[in-house]
Amino acid sequence: MADEDVFKALADPTRRRILDELVERDGQTLFEICARLVTKHGLGLSRQAISQHLAVLESAGLVVSRRQGRYKFHDLNTEPLERIATRWLRPRTPESIP
Repeated sequence: MADEDVFKALADPTRRRILDELVERDGQTLFEICARLVTKHGLGLSRQAISQHLAVLESAGLVVSRRQGRYKFHDLNTEPLERIATRWLRPRTPESIP
C-alpha cells in the first residue's frame, strides 16, 4: 500500500464518513455501516456502493476486515495515517525553536 492509495481513499467524503463511523464504533458489519450512514448522515447509498468504498479503504490499508461465522466485520487501521503523519513531524530541537 502506497501513500498515494491512502490519500486517494481519504479524498472521498463518503469514505471519510465511513472512517468516522469506525472511529466511533469499530468492528461493524456492512449492514451496520450502511444503517449508520443513512441515519446519521442521510446517505442513501446502496450496500454495493458502500462495499466498493470499503474495498478502496481496505486496499489503502485503512480498514481491515475479518470474518466471524457468516459475518464480515470491518475495523479501522490507523497505521497508514500514523506513518504519513510522522513522515513530516520531527522532534523539535532547541535550534528549531524561535
